[in-house]
Amino acid sequence: MSVELVEVVRSGFRECVHRGSVVVLDATGAPELELGEVHNPIFPRSTNKPMQALALLHSGFDPVDDAELAIATASHFGEPDHIALVQRLLDRYGFTAADLACPPDLPFADRARADALTGAGPSTLYMNCSGKHAAMLATCVINDWPRTGYLEIEHPLQQQVLATIAEVTGEPETDLGIDGCGLPIVPVSLINLARAFAGFTTAEPGTAPRRIADAVRADPRVISGTNGPDLLAMSTTPGLFCKIGADGVHAGALPDGRAFAYKIDDGHDRARMPLTLAILRRLGVEWTDAHTDLAATGVLGGDTRVGVIRAIPGVI
Repeated sequence: MSVELVEVVRSGFRECVHRGSVVVLDATGAPELELGEVHNPIFPRSTNKPMQALALLHSGFDPVDDAELAIATASHFGEPDHIALVQRLLDRYGFTAADLACPPDLPFADRARADALTGAGPSTLYMNCSGKHAAMLATCVINDWPRTGYLEIEHPLQQQVLATIAEVTGEPETDLGIDGCGLPIVPVSLINLARAFAGFTTAEPGTAPRRIADAVRADPRVISGTNGPDLLAMSTTPGLFCKIGADGVHAGALPDGRAFAYKIDDGHDRARMPLTLAILRRLGVEWTDAHTDLAATGVLGGDTRVGVIRAIPGVI
């Protein structure tokens, strides 16, 4: 059973709670905290992206810099710097936005979204997974694999992704889902998801997993966007490597292998930052005023703060 993790308090009354499951690991990979259903597979959604990027590196993907590797793991906000990175990758391998098999979308960032609405409208470039799709197309060229049909599970690219995720997580083979961008999605338990993230930060420098962690930490804005959860969490916590996923999933690890993963049952984004910050505090990160500001989100009534969204005291 999942547990109550985050509460919304308005005008002194507990308005609602968000339930979910959380695992926190110590530096040896042993569970320090298990709440809820941490051993049952979930769909990590975009939290799987670092492992998908690892499969691309194992298959010969050769990014020219950290930013290009990071955009391959991104749930980007569709801001101009994100689109420029995706377009650069497409151009180098002779592709256009029309070759991306992800669905057209509008940017997540408010200003970029407004600009798109007054311009050309939805595009596959704006879709938050477009960097991953561009990197997959590049990997197909490098291996002389078919450039169409790369979404299909039978495609050699996706077979490599499945094998890599199985190796990294140790999860038994199970039924797959289809993610929002159209790619297959591999179920993973929260405990093995956290251990996989620890494997990225504790890997030897220069190895493929460590390259991914280092690229993301070098500029976390690339995988996120203005005021995005991953950008905020990594900017305030040196050494943290983390990645959100849709429907309330988040996982991350510190350089010594301390790690976490959670799933918010209702998938509500407002529960995400208070929960992540409560976990970081439990992990013993050096606390700053910036952490305090992120740990409790204000609830507004008009222009007045009338409440707070916070991790339930004493649970984490």
